[in-house]
Amino acid sequence: MKWTEAIAELGGSADAWPQLEARYGEPHRRYHTLDHAPAVARDSAWLAEGLSGVERAIVAVAAWTHDVVYDAKPGEDERASADWAREALTGVAEPHIERVEGLILATIKHDAPPDDDLATALLDADLAILGAEPAKYAAYAEAVRAEYAKYPDDVWRAGRIAVLESMLTRTLYRSEAARTRWASTARANLTAELTHWRRERPDHR
Repeated sequence: MKWTEAIAELGGSADAWPQLEARYGEPHRRYHTLDHAPAVARDSAWLAEGLSGVERAIVAVAAWTHDVVYDAKPGEDERASADWAREALTGVAEPHIERVEGLILATIKHDAPPDDDLATALLDADLAILGAEPAKYAAYAEAVRAEYAKYPDDVWRAGRIAVLESMLTRTLYRSEAARTRWASTARANLTAELTHWRRERPDHR
């Protein structure tokens, strides 16, 4: 669902679009760009097909805004994005704003109650890239590394290994639809990247 459609469904103003577009166009971004946000909006719309129009709009707004603030500061970025969304949702009813904020904050740990269908749609869509074909996944991994360029290789390598190992120990996708579509390829991609970084460790040589 497009930004303008989602905002209209919630009774708000789409005036914040130029600001949102400028944020996603910041020069330090490589993956979390205006390609990523609509991809999450698209995939979350597919996963939210069974929800009401208002619910789908809430998921769409959360998808468009969940990375609107991105400075490679996990946790801080999501909280700042939730704050940005609150300011941007002029004319939207308070319960809907609170729901959007909660969905954005759920992306910090990628966790929410099992019966939260809106969170399931957003969180699964946000991880769709993990199940992309290998070349696209490799481009994603390279782009994320570029966004964290301020960290030296040894710090990045240790952190990335920890993230990949954590992902491989849990169920990546909450919905059956997402698991069917992405899980197998995602696990292969994550395993391949983890193997690469382990081989790059000094103690492996």
